[in-house]
Amino acid sequence: MHSDFLVDGKCFSPQKPLIIAELGTSHNGDMVKAKEMAAAAAEAGADCVKLQMVFADEILHPNTGEVALPGGRIRLYDRFKQLETTPEFYAELKEYIESRGLLFLCTPFGLKSARILRELGPKMVKIASPELNFTGLLKEIAGWGLPVLLSSGVSTLGDIETALGILRQGSGGEAAPLCLLHCVTAYPAPETDYNLRVLRSLGAVFGVPVGVSDHSLDPELIPALAISQGAAVIEKHFCLSRDDPGLDDPIALPPALFARLVKAARQEAGAEQALVVFTRERGAALVETVLGNGVKELAPSEQANYRRTNRSIHALRDIQQGEIIQPGDFAVLRTEKILRPGLAPCWEPFLAGRTARNCIPAGEGIRFEDV
Repeated sequence: MHSDFLVDGKCFSPQKPLIIAELGTSHNGDMVKAKEMAAAAAEAGADCVKLQMVFADEILHPNTGEVALPGGRIRLYDRFKQLETTPEFYAELKEYIESRGLLFLCTPFGLKSARILRELGPKMVKIASPELNFTGLLKEIAGWGLPVLLSSGVSTLGDIETALGILRQGSGGEAAPLCLLHCVTAYPAPETDYNLRVLRSLGAVFGVPVGVSDHSLDPELIPALAISQGAAVIEKHFCLSRDDPGLDDPIALPPALFARLVKAARQEAGAEQALVVFTRERGAALVETVLGNGVKELAPSEQANYRRTNRSIHALRDIQQGEIIQPGDFAVLRTEKILRPGLAPCWEPFLAGRTARNCIPAGEGIRFEDV
């Protein structure tokens, strides 16, 4: 197991973990708030501030369904449209983040956002769990030669193996540093679903440094125990207040709680002492459940999300029976709750020119039996 993750000449390890404050889209396109959040994350002890570059059309279909927000129900697609902003917004924010001595990190969700991000000159890039099976995006990023954080929520060992295989093809045959982030794709994720012994299993199987993208509500338990299992990276959503209107603010950590995370992850007493302390304070039964059996499998809280949170091929318009499917008729999108999943993204290059065997309604996944 390789425990060190190299980024821009800096070495991160379980002894000196990379701690990422995930702002996501919680700034809501407000530069003043975004900078306030980045400054607060720096003061709380983060090494890195992470954003998400959102273009709704790259993520889901308008027919995906609605989401309940404090202001009422809204189409999830429309909520993502509200979160779109300009490349200049990210460029200015990157400059500010780096002026605070922090690493800038951003997640693209498709080829458009990926290519905009690359123009900004990031030092590393993050691939979110739903895009782990997005073959086209992985191939694009593999060619950059940048360190990659790959989040592995709602995935199987086979899914991870395929994704790492693509990323390792690299640019000119040379793969950049990779770090695999264990994740439970549920919001919030129960601490007891984390099975943190899987970190050593994943590191041994794939020969990469590992970390955790933590969606639980507790500021200390998962980060500290993850470090004890070899995590070199800890990522956690960050907010100014859990009452703010951002999509992820209800599960994010405000500054005081994030500072507790940083302290727990960097405790001088060492990783083994963390096990002793948490066993004494939280109970041996809880700690043992959180550590789990080390076998990589879908967590109970994310099983229903498999093939729905992940990407598949969906129709962009109503495709009638007998029609020839054209390149602009489909896209690789997240299925979410009400639509049916389609073919895996690896089939995307083979779909254009096929004849529709059935009527395929706009938004629905395109299946083998449909072509």
